[in-house]
Amino acid sequence: MATLESRLAEMLTPAVEALGYEVWGIEYVQAGKHSILRVYIDSENGISVDDCAESSRQISAIMDVEDPISHEYTLEVSSPGLDRPLFNAAQYARYVGEDVKVQLTMPVEGSRNLKGVIDTVDGQMLTIKVDGKSLVVALDNIRKGNIIAKF
Repeated sequence: MATLESRLAEMLTPAVEALGYEVWGIEYVQAGKHSILRVYIDSENGISVDDCAESSRQISAIMDVEDPISHEYTLEVSSPGLDRPLFNAAQYARYVGEDVKVQLTMPVEGSRNLKGVIDTVDGQMLTIKVDGKSLVVALDNIRKGNIIAKF
């Protein structure tokens, strides 16, 4: 899946950036006729519904021409929101000191679900403080990571 998502990022990023937005991340959830392609966009000024619609039209046109996904899917374009998903080392590093929730592929200290504070990011290794204990997690072991929004 990661290779499809990275190919999609290479394909879509120039067009989204030309509109003045950043591709924050791409998720493809395969579920037969109910598959979903989520493209998260961001900008320093935030993202509006109109920004999402404009990006969606551009992304749809590229997807129609390039046809990288041969079966039916629904395209969703949105902002990352307050509980933004994190996709790469640079994004984790940007949120050092923030609360995070991660789901792991392989357990660390017997758990696949961790909640804690991002302590450091060193290359592809993330250190999270969980209940006062530092746990080191490889980024490629993270299935899903999100900032925990504070209200």
